[in-house]
Order: sequence, then structure tokens, then C-alpha cells
Amino acid sequence: MTHSCLAELVGVRKRFGNVVALDGFDLQVRPGELLAVLGPNGAGKSTAISLLLGLRQPDAGTARLFGLPPGQVEARRRIGVMMQEAALAAELRVREHIELVASYYPEPLATDEVLARTNLTSLANRPYGKLSGGQKRLAQFAVALCGRPSLLFLDEPTVGLDVQARATMWAALRQLVGDGCSIVLTTHYLEEAEALADRVVVIARGKMVASATVGEMRAIVSRKRVSCSTSLAPELVAAWPGVQSVNRDRGRLEITTSDSDTLVKRLVNADSGFEGLEVRSAGLAEAFTELTQEVAS
Repeated sequence: MTHSCLAELVGVRKRFGNVVALDGFDLQVRPGELLAVLGPNGAGKSTAISLLLGLRQPDAGTARLFGLPPGQVEARRRIGVMMQEAALAAELRVREHIELVASYYPEPLATDEVLARTNLTSLANRPYGKLSGGQKRLAQFAVALCGRPSLLFLDEPTVGLDVQARATMWAALRQLVGDGCSIVLTTHYLEEAEALADRVVVIARGKMVASATVGEMRAIVSRKRVSCSTSLAPELVAAWPGVQSVNRDRGRLEITTSDSDTLVKRLVNADSGFEGLEVRSAGLAEAFTELTQEVAS
């Protein structure tokens, strides 16, 4: 493990019965970054997190946390965790949950600071079982960050949150990264990755299909999707410079290009009868779909 890497998976394989969850998978988490791990349901995101946490063991390959086996207490003292499924005691109050978990850590954050960061101050004395679903997610988040972790694992943390609660969590995440905490965030909300991440990893079918900064992802994203009705053959248009892909759909050509202006001029010159022109950005969602479909095909 390189010293510039807080956690890593190397050549990891993991299967459950006939299902291969991870297949020769590598992942590195670097200091001071928010790493977003994206993928469709069943891609292997949660399995990768559970291996890094030592909750599961790989069938092959290695998992390391701060250079140690993930199960060791010295490594675990430096992390915070918020999994998709969490069962906290219903009768304990929010403040009591935070204080209990904070007591396991050598230098925890002050409870009132944790409550303020997670917008739970007014609910501090409410029993966990009396919270709404979104409030429970924020309480789980508070428990994850109360130990002042060097590395925070968040598995689909904003599922079920309303707009305000999600904004609260995003602000808290940005503050944590600003304070030097590294974060691994699995999500299927692409706008969340775009808004928060320094680096994005895309998993499909247990393999990494992309690892890039958000800026590099935006280079894929800077492509445009051009749609029009034309008599031109797809094979002809596909050979033009700057064209990434061409599909015919119900008589229309769907063209992905890095230079839509030049493409449109060329279409006009090549087919004076072309019509119904639409040009739109191919967003991160489409880049993501392209990447994961390439693996599936």
C-alpha cells in the first residue's frame, strides 16, 4: 500500500453463490478527497465498502485500511461509517446515541457541534424511534461523524432525504473535507457526485469501468447529443470528425459529438432536406449510462 493511500482494494474477487459481486477489483482512497463510487444496483458498490470495513472477507485479493487489515482496532478507530441499513436503539435519544458512539473514539467532536452540523439540535432529546425516516438518516450521519474520523464511509446516505435534509448533509460533507477528512460516498444520484466529488469511480458488473476526476468526467460530459431526421446513412455520419457514436431511432439519427457546431453545418451541407434538429448536452447521467452499457454489451 502506498503511503498516499488511506484505504485500498487490490485484485479483489468476491462472489455470493453464483453471483460474482467483484471481479478483480482495484480501488484506492487518497487523502483529502471525496471519492464517489457510482454504479447501478447490484454493481458491487456495497460489497466493496464492506470489504474495506472488514465486514466481509475477499475470496481473493487484498483489502487494507490505513495499511492494516480492516478488522484491526487501530484502523477502525480512524473511520466513521453510515451504511444503507442501520438499526439504532429506538428508546435512546439522539444525543445519547451520539455520546455513546463518541465514547469509543480517542478525540471525538463535541456533541453539540455534531448536532449543529447535522441540523439535529432541536431533536437532540427525541427518542430515535420517534424520528421520521429522513431524521433517522441524519441521526445515523451524526453517529458516523461524531468520532472525528480521518476517513468516512457513506453508503447511499441521502436516499429518502427531503431537499432540506440533503442540503444539510451536503454542507456537512463539504465542511468535513475542508477539515481534512476523506470520504467514500456510494450513490446512484449523479447530481450528488457532480456537486461533491473530487473523483468518481464507476462500477458495473463487479468491475471498474472508469476512474476520473469530475473535471475529466465533464470532458466526457461536454459531448453533445444531436438528433435530427435525415436521409444520410449512419455509417457516413459516423466517419465524420468529432463524432463518437451514431444510432438510427425511428427514422431519426441520434449522434454524440464533441463538436456540435461543425456537425450541424456539415449536416446542412450534406442534406438540404434534413429537419427536426435537436441539440442537447450529454450529461453525467448519459456518460454514466454509456460506460455501464459498454460493460453490459
